[in-house]
Order: sequence, then structure tokens, then C-alpha cells
Amino acid sequence: MASQAQAESPSRHTGKPPTGSAELPPGRWSPLRRIALRFGAVYFLLFTLWVPVHFLPIPPIPELYDKYRDIWHTVIAWVGRSLLHVQVDTGIPNPGSGSKDTTFNYVQLLCYIGFALAVAIIWSLLDRNRSDDNRLQRWFWLYLRLILGITMIQYGAIKVFPAQFPSPSLTTLIEPFGESSPMHLLWTFMGASPLYTFFAGAAEVLGGVLLLIPRTTTLGALVSLADVGNVLALNLGYDVPVKIGVSNLILMSLILLWPDLRRLVNFFFLNRRVESAPDRSPFRSPRLHRVAVALQVLFAIVLLGNDLYRSRQEVRELAEQRRATPLYGIWSVEEFSLGDQIRPPLLTDPQRWQRLIVDVHGAALQPMSGPLGYFTLKIDPTSKSFVLAKPEDWTWRADFTFDNPQPDRLILHGQLDGQLVTVNLHRIDQAQFLLLNRGFHWINEFSMNR
Repeated sequence: MASQAQAESPSRHTGKPPTGSAELPPGRWSPLRRIALRFGAVYFLLFTLWVPVHFLPIPPIPELYDKYRDIWHTVIAWVGRSLLHVQVDTGIPNPGSGSKDTTFNYVQLLCYIGFALAVAIIWSLLDRNRSDDNRLQRWFWLYLRLILGITMIQYGAIKVFPAQFPSPSLTTLIEPFGESSPMHLLWTFMGASPLYTFFAGAAEVLGGVLLLIPRTTTLGALVSLADVGNVLALNLGYDVPVKIGVSNLILMSLILLWPDLRRLVNFFFLNRRVESAPDRSPFRSPRLHRVAVALQVLFAIVLLGNDLYRSRQEVRELAEQRRATPLYGIWSVEEFSLGDQIRPPLLTDPQRWQRLIVDVHGAALQPMSGPLGYFTLKIDPTSKSFVLAKPEDWTWRADFTFDNPQPDRLILHGQLDGQLVTVNLHRIDQAQFLLLNRGFHWINEFSMNR
């Protein structure tokens, strides 16, 4: 009997690497199952094609991908205009706001679904004599696992070093909570706590690394499902426009977990014995399987190191930009003269400045009454010139010369919208803001909740 069992070992007959369990159960697939698999394979390839292309910047791949994308833009614009009767901007599908939930993205999603469904049905009709799609299923699982693992590592690396959520900007420190958008409030909440941001990033990195190692795929999918589920809840709760992408990551996690659903239920809920997972490798040769596993582990290490390094560099660059920005800081106005008249700090005066904020990417003015105004800023330390301009109105301009007698003192002389202005300011110490100076305490005699 022992010799007969050895003779019938799957690894001997198929050349598959032994995994301590039998092959996936044989049997003829139903048409619906074949269509579902082929639909998923085509759809997720369309939705995630940019990921492998990103790792293959070899001519002519980028050029071919650009042409492929242009074709889809034409199709999406036609579908939006002719079938849905909506105007789709294909020139800037993800405008400066960073939204990935634009009209373009939703029409694109509909086109991908329709195209994938049509391909799956035609494919299944032409190939209806095939008994199963086990090979395609294995390659599909491998592709999803790699794509989701790559994405999770990239998501997490920019949080481990807080490149995605830097510390609150200068304007954030002085703006009222009620004037903040929900998304900006989320960015502030994350940026104000590097420890929590690191924890969230480390959890995403963990899920990604586990996914890229074949033996830990199930655990990686579970961790990733919890991570992206939390991200989706934040996106829904704070109106972050990345809901389509995150929802697809959840679907990918669920698909990877589906083959192990019975085993997971037995382990977590029924307290039953759980057998080893069946072999799901697409490689028939044991040697090729081992090489593929080694390459996947090596890829996980290299990808993690590269993404963490790039994230760390982004954080350092931002810190260096802040240090290198002349007059960087929040400046409080002590005296403001318009023409030959000193304007007292009345809360009803919309012309008098209350604060001037000089940041990395421009400046903001906070008047005594009214909202913050945002401006482009050009400072020349050599000529001591200080020029403000409105991005939406290039005919408006404010030219000053400045004197910076001490690091925390600033004097501006010049013209503001055609009027002579002199402003005396002092720099506010950022350490005075409770959001930045509260820190962490093991012992709290009272709660600081204000």
C-alpha cells in the first residue's frame, strides 16, 4: 500500500512541488465559474496594468502603454458622451486635487466592466469544450497576489516615514476646525501623530510582504483586508476621493481569501482541524517553483527597501525645503500702516493684516476679518524683495522690500494693490501650539481634551 501511495503522489505525476496536500479537486467547471474567472482576470488586468508597466520602463513599453491609454481615453469619452450623456474630461482624468473618483474614473470603471464581461463571454463560447481553467486560475491568483502585495508595500512605506501625512502645515495651525474640509481634517489628524501613522504604515507593509511570500499568502490577505477595510472606512467617513481604488483592493483581498474560506471558518469559528492548503503554484517543475519563490522573496526585500528609502528621502526633502525657505514661519502683525494711517487691530477691518504665513509653496494672509487668502510668493534675499501675487488674478500684485533685523522680526515696506503699506511683524514660535507640543504622557492626572 505504501508503494502504491508513493506511485500515486501528485508531485511524481505532475511535476508540481510537494506541499503536503493533494491537488485542487478535479472536475468539470460550470460555464458560470469559467466566465467569472475570465471576467476577473481581464478586469483586474485592465485595472492594474499600470503597476507592471511601472516596473518595466524599457522602450518601447512606456510608449506602447501611452498609446493604449489614449485609445481608452477615446473610448471612455465616447461612452460618456454618447451612451451616458455626461461630459468626461480625458485630458486631466485626475486633476490637481488628486481625486481618483472623478466622472472619468467612474465611466472608466464601467467601460472596464463591460469590456471584461464581453471578453469573458466570447472567450467561454469559443473555448466551451475545456473542462476546467485550473492553470488560468493559478496564474490569476499569482498576479493578484503580486499586484496587491506591491500596492500594500507602497501604501505603507509612505506612512512608515510620513511622506503621505507630513506634520500639519503652517496654515493648518491657525485655521479654525470648522473651516477645514473632512479630508483635510483627516490629513491633519494623521500628520499630527507620527506614531499612529507609523503603526498604520507598518501594518500595510506587513500585509504586502506576507503577500509576496507564497507560504504566507493567506495571512497576508487577511492583514491586507483589515488594512484596506480601515482605509475605505476613512475614505467614506472623511470624503477622500480614492474610494474606487481602495474598493478594488478589498475585492482582490477577498478573492485571494476565497479558496481558503472553508479552512478559515474551520479554524476561527468551528475549532476544527485544518488541513494544509492545496498546491496553487502555476509552475509544474519543482525547480522552477523554488526559483520563483526565491525571486518573489527577493523582490519583496528589494521593493520594501526601495520604497522605504524613497519615502525617507521625501520626508528629508520637505524638511530641507522648510529650512531653506526664506522667512519661513507664521508672522503676527504688530503694526500695520496703510498710506499715512496706522490701522488699529479691529476685528471688523478687512484690510488690516492679522497674520502673514510664509510656507514652502507660497504665502497666506489672514486679515482681521474674512477668510485666509492664498498667494504665490517670490522672495529674493539678495535684493530683499518680497512679491505677492494672486494665482487667479495675475493683474493683482504686491511689491515690498523687507528688513529682517532679527530672526523673529520682519518689516515690510511697499505697495499693496496700489497703496503704500508698512508692516511690522514678529515670528510666532510654533512650539506654542498645543497640537505640536502636547506630546505623549504615560501618566495623565486629567484628560487634555480641548
